[in-house]
Amino acid sequence: MSKKKKMWICLGAAAAAMLICVCAAVAPVVSRGWHMYETAIEEKGVDSLIASVRGQENYVALKDISPEFLEQLLASEDHRFYAHPGIDLLAIGRALVHNVLAGRMEQGGSTITQQLAKNLYFSFEKTGTRKVAELFAAFRLESVLSKDEILELYCNVIYFGEGCYGLPEAAEHYFGVPADTLTTQQAAALVHTIKAPSRYNPNALRLAMAN
Repeated sequence: MSKKKKMWICLGAAAAAMLICVCAAVAPVVSRGWHMYETAIEEKGVDSLIASVRGQENYVALKDISPEFLEQLLASEDHRFYAHPGIDLLAIGRALVHNVLAGRMEQGGSTITQQLAKNLYFSFEKTGTRKVAELFAAFRLESVLSKDEILELYCNVIYFGEGCYGLPEAAEHYFGVPADTLTTQQAAALVHTIKAPSRYNPNALRLAMAN
């Protein structure tokens, strides 16, 4: 057997061993994530939970949301939203590389569907188990809702800081306008807020600049 062939066999064996180790480490997390997802769905059924969100007094339809906001939201949070099935493998891979280089969890690569699932069902704790549960929930939402329905629900539940949940509350609270009349600048400010609501909301930024 040639040295080159032996080298490839050794590399293949090492890769297989590494894959086995990774699978052994990941399997328990996936199992716990599946259990968390099943428990969440049993406690709050998808249909009833969506109905409760849509029944809120200040619920706003997608057609009544500023196009400026929607355009900037998709560009910032999930520019492949209408193309992926609920998760974006490219975004997850990019976030994984970033987190490895940073040495800590800084990015999650979450799609809008995943963020909606998190807001509807789970805490914001950054754990592998919750992340897996979020993935399962995202696939479930994609199976029962259209992309426009997912985007509409997201805009009505996302947190904007200072007790504001949903775009209608945020638009009124920070700018005194309805969700369909946001200007380009106002829309940009609210989209930026989503990244870190307590630090990046318009009032917090104004206060920081004043100091």
